[in-house]
Amino acid sequence: YPTWKHTLARRAREAQMKRFCKAQAIQRRLEEIEVTFRDLEHQGIKLEKLLRDEGGSPADQKTQWMNQLLYLVQKKNSLMSEESDLMIAVQELKLEEQQGHLDQKLRCYVNKEESLKTPEEKAAEQEILAQLLEVVNKRNVLIHIQEEKRLSEL
Repeated sequence: YPTWKHTLARRAREAQMKRFCKAQAIQRRLEEIEVTFRDLEHQGIKLEKLLRDEGGSPADQKTQWMNQLLYLVQKKNSLMSEESDLMIAVQELKLEEQQGHLDQKLRCYVNKEESLKTPEEKAAEQEILAQLLEVVNKRNVLIHIQEEKRLSEL
C-alpha cells in the first residue's frame, strides 16, 4: 500500500472531520436562531398588544413601542438572512461530501492501467466523471446564488 494512498486516505478523513465539525456548528447556530425567532415573536406579540390596547398612552410611549417593534422586525429579517446563508452552507457541505466520495472512486479507476480496464470499468469511470461534473455544477450554482445575494444586500 503506497505512501501516497495513505496520505490521500488521511487527507480525506481530515476533510470529512472538518465538514462534520462545520455541520455541527451550523446545526447549533440554526437551533439558536430558532430559539431567537420564538423570543422575537413573543416580544412582538406583547408590543402589538400594548399598541392596540393602550388607547390613552402618551404619544411618546406609542412611538417607543413602534420603534421597538420595527427593531424586532429588522432583527428577525437579519436572522432569516443568516438562516438562508446557513442552509446554503449545508447544501455546499453535502455537495463537498459527495464530491469527495466521487473523487475517491474515480481515483481507483484512473490509477488502473488503461489496457487492464474492462468495458464495465470504463463505463463506470465515465459515469462517475459525469456525476462529478454534475456535483461541481451544483456547487457552482450555490456559489452564484451566494454572490447574487451578497450583491443584492449591498
